[in-house]
Amino acid sequence: MEETLEEHGKSLAAPLIFTIVVAFQFLSRHAEHKKKRGSMTDLEIQLRAEIKQLYKEASSLSQPSTFAQAAKLRRMAAAKEKELTKIQESLSKEIKLSYDSYLKVLMIVKVFTYFALICWFWRVPVAAISKQLVQPFGRVLSWRAGGPLNDNVMVGIIPWLIVSTRVSKFICKKVMD
Repeated sequence: MEETLEEHGKSLAAPLIFTIVVAFQFLSRHAEHKKKRGSMTDLEIQLRAEIKQLYKEASSLSQPSTFAQAAKLRRMAAAKEKELTKIQESLSKEIKLSYDSYLKVLMIVKVFTYFALICWFWRVPVAAISKQLVQPFGRVLSWRAGGPLNDNVMVGIIPWLIVSTRVSKFICKKVMD
């Protein structure tokens, strides 16, 4: 009975490790996406609306007698655009710093998690795949996990992490783009 529980635990190891790798990939991809895109504050939205309104009013004043008033409105809109640019630059610096620190913490947690997984599954097969499916790569995938067993290739933790990372990058790219 203990042997079947141990085999059952090994059979859940591969999907669990893959899920952990995908979760890290989604978190880092999401943070990168947020960092690039940023978010608009209420002040930015208000300034954009004011600028749009000023330009609209200036364009409606097309008579020669209202030229001075239209020019004044355009100058006010230009000043508000400069103010908006300054606000956006300061916010983008703050956002970049906060997301950079978040990404650093995420990377540290990821490294420690991968290290813990490697220590936990060192020399223990994570998954068993049929020899026919991985014919030329069987020896590479079974590195540090032992030889073939019952016509199956035993996959080690390091090759499984590498394959899981590549697949999760592909999945995240397809989902988030």
